Amino acid sequence: MVQIWLTRLAVVAGSLTLSLLGGAGIASAEPDLSPIVNTTCSYPQVMSALNAQDPAAAAQFNASPASQSYLQQFLGAPPDQRQQMAGMIASAPGNQPYFELLRQVFSSCNNY
Repeated sequence: MVQIWLTRLAVVAGSLTLSLLGGAGIASAEPDLSPIVNTTCSYPQVMSALNAQDPAAAAQFNASPASQSYLQQFLGAPPDQRQQMAGMIASAPGNQPYFELLRQVFSSCNNY
């Protein structure tokens, strides 16, 4: 029962994270999650990339402790768990427009 509750909490926090990041274009029905799942970036690198690419989205993200916590949890997880977490978030149709910005952030965060 606790596991189900934690999973639901993760989905809600992840959805909130993605909705706060704002969208830059519409992603395909099955977004490519590999740059996100396989990132080697740290939390500060991801945040630097987000600030550089979309300061308004970064400001909204920084106003949400739940989103910050979820991102830290995501980055601390192994790739197989990240795949599961990202897949749960990606499966919500309302989140698909936000994956382009996420892909850009996670594809460039190693530069920060």
